[in-house]
Amino acid sequence: MSLDTVKHAAETPDAAQPWAELGLKQDEYERIREILDRRPTGAELAMYSVMWSEHCSYKSSKVHLKQFSEKAPKSEAMLVGIGENAGVVDVGQGYAVTFKVESHNHPSYIEPYQGAATGVGGIVRDILAMGARPVAVVDPLRFGAADHPDTKRVLPGVVAGIGGYGNCLGLPNIGGEVVFDPCYQGNPLVNAGCIGVMKHEDIHLAKASGPGNKVILYGARTGGDGIGGVSVLASETFDDSKPAKRPAVQVGDPFQEKLLIECTLEVFREDLVAGIQDLGGAGLSCATSELASAGSGGMRIELDTVPLRDASLSPEEILMSESQERMCAIVEPGKVDRFLEICEKWDVIATVIGEVTEGERLEIFWHGEQIVDVPPRSVAHEGPTYHRPYARPDWQDTLQADDAGRLPRPQTPEELREQVLRLVGSPNQASKAWITDQYDRFVQGNTVLAQPEDAGMVRIDEESNLGVAIATDGNGRYAKLDPYTGAQLALAEAYRNVAATGAKPLAVSDCLNFGSPEDPAVMWQFAEATRGLADACRQLGTPVTGGNVSLYNQTGETAIHPTPVVAVLGVIDDVTRRTPIAFAAEGQLLYLLGDTREEFGGSAWSQVVHDHLGGLPPAVDLDRERLLGEILISASRDGMIDAAHDLSDGGLIQAVVESCLRGGTGARLIVPDGLDAFTLLFSESAGRAVVAVPRSEEVRFNDMCGARGLPATRIGVVDGDAVEVQGEFSIPLTELRSVYEDAIPALLA
Repeated sequence: MSLDTVKHAAETPDAAQPWAELGLKQDEYERIREILDRRPTGAELAMYSVMWSEHCSYKSSKVHLKQFSEKAPKSEAMLVGIGENAGVVDVGQGYAVTFKVESHNHPSYIEPYQGAATGVGGIVRDILAMGARPVAVVDPLRFGAADHPDTKRVLPGVVAGIGGYGNCLGLPNIGGEVVFDPCYQGNPLVNAGCIGVMKHEDIHLAKASGPGNKVILYGARTGGDGIGGVSVLASETFDDSKPAKRPAVQVGDPFQEKLLIECTLEVFREDLVAGIQDLGGAGLSCATSELASAGSGGMRIELDTVPLRDASLSPEEILMSESQERMCAIVEPGKVDRFLEICEKWDVIATVIGEVTEGERLEIFWHGEQIVDVPPRSVAHEGPTYHRPYARPDWQDTLQADDAGRLPRPQTPEELREQVLRLVGSPNQASKAWITDQYDRFVQGNTVLAQPEDAGMVRIDEESNLGVAIATDGNGRYAKLDPYTGAQLALAEAYRNVAATGAKPLAVSDCLNFGSPEDPAVMWQFAEATRGLADACRQLGTPVTGGNVSLYNQTGETAIHPTPVVAVLGVIDDVTRRTPIAFAAEGQLLYLLGDTREEFGGSAWSQVVHDHLGGLPPAVDLDRERLLGEILISASRDGMIDAAHDLSDGGLIQAVVESCLRGGTGARLIVPDGLDAFTLLFSESAGRAVVAVPRSEEVRFNDMCGARGLPATRIGVVDGDAVEVQGEFSIPLTELRSVYEDAIPALLA
C-alpha cells in the first residue's frame, strides 16, 4: 500500500476512509475536512480520532466542567490550575505539591493486571511532567458484587497490578477505597492518584516555544501494545457482542519508569528542559499537538526516527500507540548533548525526533514524505463540543419516594447486636487488609499515616516535619439518589477525613465516573454532580486543580451508579501532631461531634440488612463541615484529642469498631437523651466525627466546641476488651476482629 501523503490526500478527495471504525462521527469527519480544506491523510485521521475521542477531548463534559473555573474560590495556595498535566498548590516553606486522580477503568476490566499497572504509571508521569518528584500514590477502586465469580478474576489482578507497579517504583500507597456493588459488574472503576513534591521554582509546563529548539522523545521504545489504548477503550460502552480490544491495553515496565523518573529529575535539576509532556492517552498524537498548541505553534517531526519495538508499525500506529514509560521534552540546541548524556547515564533511550518551527503548523514526515500538516490547536484543543441533551429520569421520583425509613428496624438487643456484626463483616465495611497488605505503604520512610486511617499522610520536609495528607471518597449510592447532593457528600467526606488527621484541606482533584453521555438520564446525573461539586468547592474554599472524566462506564444499556470520586489534599505544619483513628488509651472520653438525625437513605445498613436503595441521601451542611474541620484541626494541633474518626459509611458503630480494633482497646457507649440506640449506631448523617479526649483536656475541649457552636456529646469511654452499648449488647473485640478481618479473604478464597 502506497503512503498516504498530504499531496496524495489533496489529489484524491473522494478516497474512502475508515473514520467510523476509528470512532469518529460523520459530522466530525466532515469538520476535519473543513479545517484542512481537503480530506485528511491516514496519519491525520489517526491523530484526530484519538485526540477527539471522549477520553481526550472531553467533548461531552467540557460545557459542564467550566463551572470549576467559573465558580472557583479565590485561593492563595493555587499555583497551577486546570489545563496542565496536574494542578499545583503552595504548601509553605517554599514547597509546592502537585496531585491528580485519573481513571483506567475499561483497560482494567479487559486485562486487570496491566490495565491497573499502567494506570499507576500514567498518573505518576503526569506528576513527574510538572517538575515534581512523585512521593505517594492512592487508588480508589470499585468492583462488582464481592461474591460474583468475575470479581475473583478482576480484583486480584487489579490489586496485583497496582501493587506490582507501585512497589517496583518505590512509591508508598497511602490511601484510597475499595467498594463492591453489582452496578460495577462488568465495568469496574480503577482510579489512580499520585502526589508529587517540588520547590516553587521547579514547576514545569507542557509547551513548545522557541523556534529551533529540539523535540526529544525519551524512555521506552514505541510498540503496538497500546494502539488506541484508553483513548479508544474509554470512549464507548462495553458490549458482550463485540470482541474485547486486548491489543489496546498497554503493557507496563515499572523498572523502565523508575529510570525515567530519575533521569527526568536530573535534567530538571540541570535546567535542560524548556517544555515537557508525558506520553499517556493518545501517545505521540497528544504530546506533539499539545506541546505545539501551548507553545509558539509550529513543530516539525521526523516520525521514522522514533525508536520502535516493532519495525512493522505503520505511521498511523506509531502516532496512536500508547506504549508506556515515554516522555517528550523541548530542549534548546546548546543543551541537547548534555540532555542525551544524562539519558545515557540512566540507560534511557533518547532521540531527537524534530524541532520547534517559526510557523503555526504541526508537520510530520515519514522517510521524507509529509504525512501530517495540521493546525495543532485543531487537534489538541478545538475538538467537538457537545451540548448533550439531559433530563431528570422518570424513575428518580419513584426512587427517592422509596424511603429507607420505612424499612424494618431491629426490635430486640439481640437483633441489634446481630445487625452490627452483619454490617462490620459486610464486604464494603470489612477490613481491606488483604488488599492493602499487598502494597508497600512505608517505602521511602516518610509515610506518617496510611490505610486504614482516615487519610494518608506523608512528611515532605524532614527538618520542619511539614507534611501533606490526602483522602479520596465517593458514594455512588448517594449519587444515584441525588447526584447534586451525592457529589457534595463525596467532597465533604474527603474534606472531613483530611481534617480528622489534623491537616488543613487546601484543594481538590476529581475523577468523575459515569455511564454513556448519549443517555439523557446519565447526562443529567453528570450535569447535577458537576454543579454540586463546583458549588461545594466554592463554599468550602477548596478549588478544583484538575482531574479526569470517565464516561461510557456501562455494559450494554446498564450504567454504573454515578460515581464522582473526590480527592482532597491538605497540609499539616508538623506531622508529629497528626491524629490517628486508634482508641489506644483506657480512660479516654468519647465525644460525638455534630448532629445525628434519622438519615438512612443509601446507607450501609439499608444495603447490608435489606438490600435496599431508595430515599434521599443525608443532608449536606457545608458550613458545619467547615466548622467541624476547624475544630478537628485546632484540637489536633493543641493536643486536645488523642484520636479522631469521621462518621460516614456504616455510621457511628462502624467508626467505633474500627478505632477500637486499630487501638486494641474496647469502648463502652451510652445512648444520649433524644436518640435511640439504632439511630445512634447506624445513622449516616454528615458533618460528624467521633473523638477520644484525654480527661485532662475535657473542659478545654468542651469550652472550644461550645464557643464555636459545634454540638459535642459525650457518648462513652475507652475501656475494656469489648464494644458495649449500655443496656443493649456487648461484643468482644475478638469476635469483632474475626468478623471484620475474615470477610474479604473468605470471599476471594
